Amino acid sequence: MEALFKVLFHFCFFLLLLVNSVLTQVPLSSGVERAALFDLRASLGIRARYWPRKSDPCTNWTGLECRNGRVTGINLSGLQRTRVGRLNPRFDIDSLVNCTQLVSFTSSGFSLPGSIPEWLGLNLRALQVLDLTSSSVLGPIPPSIGSLNRLNRLLLSNNSLTGIIPDSMGQLSSLSVLNLSHNTLTGSVPTSFSALANLTFLDLSSNFLSGPIPPGFGSFSSLRHLNLSRNSLASSVPAQLGNLSQLVDLDLGFNSLSGSLPRELGGLTRLRRLLIGNNDLNGTFPGNLAMSLPDIVLLDVSSNNLTGNLPDLSAFRNASGATALNFSNNLFFGSLGFDPTVVGSIDLSNNYLQGLESQAGNRTLFSRNCFLRIPDQRNLEDCRRFYALMGLPFDGTPDPVQPPFPKKSNDRLKYVLAGVFGGLGVIVIIVIILVLVVKTCSKKSVSQRSANVEPVQEEGNGNAQNVAVNLASLVDSFTYEQMVQATSGFSDTNLIKHGHSGDIFSGRLEDGVAVTIKRVDMRTSRKDCYMSELELFSKGMHTRLVPLLGHCLEHETEKLLVYKFMPNGDLSNSLYRSTSLEDDGLQSLDWITRLKIAIGAAEGLSYLHHECNPPIVHRDIQASSILLDDKYDVRLGSLSEVCAQEVDNNQNVITRLLRISSNSEPTPSGSSPPICAYDVYCFGKVLLELVTGRLGISNSEDKEWLDRTLACINNYDKELISKIVDQSLVIDEDLLEEVWAVAIVAKSCLNPKPAKRPQMTHILKALENPFRVIREEDFSSGRLRNNSSRRSWSTALFGSWRQSFSGSTHSQTNRDGQKQSNSQGSGANDKRLSSEILPEPVDIVDVERQDGNR
Repeated sequence: MEALFKVLFHFCFFLLLLVNSVLTQVPLSSGVERAALFDLRASLGIRARYWPRKSDPCTNWTGLECRNGRVTGINLSGLQRTRVGRLNPRFDIDSLVNCTQLVSFTSSGFSLPGSIPEWLGLNLRALQVLDLTSSSVLGPIPPSIGSLNRLNRLLLSNNSLTGIIPDSMGQLSSLSVLNLSHNTLTGSVPTSFSALANLTFLDLSSNFLSGPIPPGFGSFSSLRHLNLSRNSLASSVPAQLGNLSQLVDLDLGFNSLSGSLPRELGGLTRLRRLLIGNNDLNGTFPGNLAMSLPDIVLLDVSSNNLTGNLPDLSAFRNASGATALNFSNNLFFGSLGFDPTVVGSIDLSNNYLQGLESQAGNRTLFSRNCFLRIPDQRNLEDCRRFYALMGLPFDGTPDPVQPPFPKKSNDRLKYVLAGVFGGLGVIVIIVIILVLVVKTCSKKSVSQRSANVEPVQEEGNGNAQNVAVNLASLVDSFTYEQMVQATSGFSDTNLIKHGHSGDIFSGRLEDGVAVTIKRVDMRTSRKDCYMSELELFSKGMHTRLVPLLGHCLEHETEKLLVYKFMPNGDLSNSLYRSTSLEDDGLQSLDWITRLKIAIGAAEGLSYLHHECNPPIVHRDIQASSILLDDKYDVRLGSLSEVCAQEVDNNQNVITRLLRISSNSEPTPSGSSPPICAYDVYCFGKVLLELVTGRLGISNSEDKEWLDRTLACINNYDKELISKIVDQSLVIDEDLLEEVWAVAIVAKSCLNPKPAKRPQMTHILKALENPFRVIREEDFSSGRLRNNSSRRSWSTALFGSWRQSFSGSTHSQTNRDGQKQSNSQGSGANDKRLSSEILPEPVDIVDVERQDGNR
């Protein structure tokens, strides 16, 4: 009989699922709702692949739920917009006014900048779930929200909501989850919230709420999570909160709460997290809490004015032994009446605890107290003064092993020894200075270095401290816990890619700022890989470098660098994007944007090569290191390989030529030569990637393809360029000339001899004025003539480069009284003639010679 009953039960359950599936698979039957959905598709710019126009919404549209042929649920999370929709996002959902049976509307992570419309609460009366988390919503919360008497979940966190919380929200009698955190809401917490009897989750944290905590909050009989932290709430902690028998998580930290900690909190027997630090609480810590909170995992009462003796905190031990207690930055005094090593971890630092404790334990912090046998304590006089004010005895007797007043003979001996060793120290310092001066003078006489070249600092702990000091005024220092929270515990969903020096994660700080976090594992990465980036930023923040917002260097085995988030990623994933067209094809960046990217990258490299002293080599220029912000402005990333350019002026001409010849082929990243000419070569491949549209050129060495492509770049024949130009580009005659000019510049960058590649300053000028590369000196003429174009390639490009180079060249007198040229080039540091660096193509020189002979 029992077996038959189970069979019938499973059959009925299966039949119920089948009926429900049939009901949800019914095509949309309402013409009004169909029109509303297509209007919503247009107003939000939803891409065709998610909401295809020719398919039934109920059966084929992503994120749409229907029942009996009517729309009941819309989920925009994860959907992507068309290009037009991305450029003009807004909170335009007015068409949903006709979807009267809508039960759930979710847009978590989908940008809807604008205000919540008043009609939403008046017309969508069937709504049970409204989730606008991280949707860029702004403005006030409309009072009409209180009319949604069926609403069960209201999630409006991580937006820019302003104004007060309307009292009408107290009418949401069915509400179970309410999250208004991380907004800019003001005013007081409505007392009407006391009527939300079914509430299980309430989060109002990280706003600007003021006033008291309503005592009526103690009536939330089902509440499990209450977070009011990071506001400006004043008054005392209501004793009624002790009635929340189901409460598991209570966070009241970072407010202005005063008064004593109520003993009634001992009624929260299921509490696992109690955070009430960073307030103005005073009085003693209730001793009953240690016995009545058996499941506590985290207790934080730090940074208050709590005083008195500590109770027996060893009673806080739970079954897992993972309890963390923080009593730091208070006014606790007296001796410990318990063994602190039996608690999971405890922070008692910065109080006035005393005693002769000799064991602190690895997970116990005792610093800045009045213990006599533990290092890093308060001054004894400070401790005596505190205990005198409290009218209590202070056990400040020094250790009997060391008498408090040494003998006079010991004093005299101490002074004698100090004088002897001090004199020896002065002599040693003078000798060291003399040796350094001699070495410096000898190096100068041999290398004849220029006086304005600064020496490169050697890396090490000292250098790290100097860089940290320099960066202190420029960026923030984050804690490791903040980084873990920002990246959801460095989860795989936040992982962007595995970089050369560490993993790259996306994240969001507590203030809502989107960031990119590089996680450098010091056990597998080069020890100084993160220091090269910090050294670079210590010189100053340049607009063409990815903005460094902060760092976290507190762990020995892990270093974290925090950068500004780049919405358009890097060039490798932005050159082509999925289109908003019905065929779901690919759409490439237009030529104007590509040229803008090329100029931006050239500006960044020009800064590194010519404005930094000594010149800085990037060594990892490729499409993936060219980051793009929301306006496609370039920010150079992948800075872990940067280093100062090799300066070797102590070589003769033959040695330099041998070095240049042996270095004619670029090497892979990681073993790339520290000369600016290597960056120029890599940048040439990036330019080819922009011209041809071929992905992956800049991070590969496909010599066969490169030779075929360069053969189509001719200084006299524009038509050849059409064989390699990206076929997805729509360009007219003038733009084709720009493409041709950029291809010519790319070819000059890819010269196999580093010494014959142009400098980045000259490349930047050519990209900013591409027509000067191919047109005659008279720019008023738009026509391109063979002879004039040949001559302008020589005079406009190389001629202008020579002129700007000669302007930056300075002379240095040698020992014989003769002047020799000395300049910082892109491939070698000491060029004799500008024609060595920027030689004209042989065929162009021949043409000009023929013209001269005429």
